[in-house]
Amino acid sequence: MKSQKFFHQNNPSPIPVPDLKMILEHFGKVATNSSDISIAHMIAPPGWSEPFQTPDFDEYTLMLRGKKILEIEGEKVTVSAGESILIKKGTRVRYSNPFEEEAEYWAICTPAFSIEAVHREDV
Repeated sequence: MKSQKFFHQNNPSPIPVPDLKMILEHFGKVATNSSDISIAHMIAPPGWSEPFQTPDFDEYTLMLRGKKILEIEGEKVTVSAGESILIKKGTRVRYSNPFEEEAEYWAICTPAFSIEAVHREDV
């Protein structure tokens, strides 16, 4: 009988996206059918960006290597390896990696990320 006291994730779910960013969801709506939290390992290639969004969730980013730029309510912030940032729900933000190296990071969203809750703007 399996223990209900823990869940050892050894098979994260790849999330297909059209922008060449690698997303492996360890916990969340796709990987574990959880709507409380999502935790994903991400690698954004050089030149990557996504549209502005105003999500219905808090998003924590913990940078492992490289760096990325966040445009937050008209202010640009660069987050580098070893740093982290919290974007509160309801904040208009755009993520990008205009640099020459990959940006590797973990993203944690509460409640869990969903395409319906991210509210991406048309490009």
